[in-house]
Amino acid sequence: MKICQKCIMDDQNDNYIHFDNQGTCNYCKDFEDKKKLYTFTNEQVKSNLEKLKKKILNLKSGEYDLITGISGGVDSSYLLHLIKQLNLNPLIIHFDNGWNSELAVTNIKNLLDKTKFDYITEVIDWNEFKSLQRSFLKASVVDIELLTDHAITATLYKYAKKYKIRTIFSGGNFATEQGMPKDWSWQKSDLINIRDINKKFENIEMNTFPTFDTFNAIIEMFKAKFKLGDWYQKIEPLNLINYKKNDAINVLNKEYNWVYYGEKHYESTFTEFYQAYILYKKFKIDKRKPHNSSLIRNGEISREDALEKTKLPPYKTNEIERKKIDYFLKKIEMTNNEFQKILSDAPKKHLDYRNDYFIFQLLQFYRKYLNPKNVIKKIWKRF
Repeated sequence: MKICQKCIMDDQNDNYIHFDNQGTCNYCKDFEDKKKLYTFTNEQVKSNLEKLKKKILNLKSGEYDLITGISGGVDSSYLLHLIKQLNLNPLIIHFDNGWNSELAVTNIKNLLDKTKFDYITEVIDWNEFKSLQRSFLKASVVDIELLTDHAITATLYKYAKKYKIRTIFSGGNFATEQGMPKDWSWQKSDLINIRDINKKFENIEMNTFPTFDTFNAIIEMFKAKFKLGDWYQKIEPLNLINYKKNDAINVLNKEYNWVYYGEKHYESTFTEFYQAYILYKKFKIDKRKPHNSSLIRNGEISREDALEKTKLPPYKTNEIERKKIDYFLKKIEMTNNEFQKILSDAPKKHLDYRNDYFIFQLLQFYRKYLNPKNVIKKIWKRF
C-alpha cells in the first residue's frame, strides 16, 4: 500500500489516486492548484458576502430570499449562522428519513429557536424508504446514501417551486470536501439506477419517495447558464469565506450550544453505521482518510494527528460494534444472517444495474466537441 507523504490518502480501493516523484498524491496537488480560488483577505470576504446578498435579492421573486437544507451537521448548521449574519430571510428544510440522531435533533432545534427562521420538516414514509435502503444493501453497490441525497435535492426543488424561491444554498465546500475518490459514490440524480435496484430486489411502489432525474437536472443547469425562464441559482457560500471546520464548530458551540458528534456526517445514525461499518468492512473504504486529509490540506490538523485518529477501526471495541449492529438490524428490519450474507457478497458497481450514465457521457461529448466556445477555439488554433 502506497500512502501520500503530505496527507493520509492511499491507493487502497482508489482507482483514481496517483503519486508524483516526491510521493505527493494528485488530491494534494489539485488542492494546491485550486486553493487560491478559495483564499481571501478579510476585505475580499466582506466584498464576497456583499455581492452574494445583492445577487440573491436581485433574483428574489417571493416571500423568501433563499432555500436551504439543514441536517444538524457542521456545514449546514454554520450555513444557517452565515445566513443570520447576512440578515436574509430563508426557508429552511429538514429532510427526516428516520435516521436522525438525538444530537442532530437537539442541534437543529437550538439553531432554529435562536435564528427564528421559518422551516419545514419533510418526513418521508419510513416503510417505503426502509425498503429502498434494504434493496441498495442487497444490490451490493457502494453509494447507499444516493437515496437520501437524491431525495433531499428533489425536496429542495419542490419547495423552491412552491414558494417561488430562486436561490438554493448548499453547504458543499472545497475546504473540507475536496479529494473524495470518484468511485466511492455515484451521481445523485440517477433515478433510473434507483428504480432498477428497487425493481430487482424488494420491488415496492415508490409512491412518496421524492424524485428528480438527470435530464431535468441538466435542463435546470442550462436554464441557469443562459438565464431562461424561472431559473434557479445554486450557491455554495462557504466557498466565499475561508471556511474552517474547527472555527465553525467553535462559533456554533458558543452561539447556539451546538455539540459536535465525532465524525463528518455522523449526525445521521445511518450514515454513521454506513461509513463506520458497511463501507469499512464490505468495501474496505475508510472515509476518515479523505475527511481528515482535507483538514490537513486546510491547515486544521497535522498529518501525525490524522494518522493517529485512523489507526484504530471506526468502532474501536467489539462491544460498541455489537450495539451498533443490533440497533441497525432492528431498525431496518433485517436478520443477522441476511446482513452477514450482504457483507460477504462481492461488491457491485452501479453500472451493473440500469443507469443514466449515458446522459453524462453525452454531456461530456457536447462540452468537449460541440460546445460553441470550444469549437471556436479549435478553429482559431488552426489559423
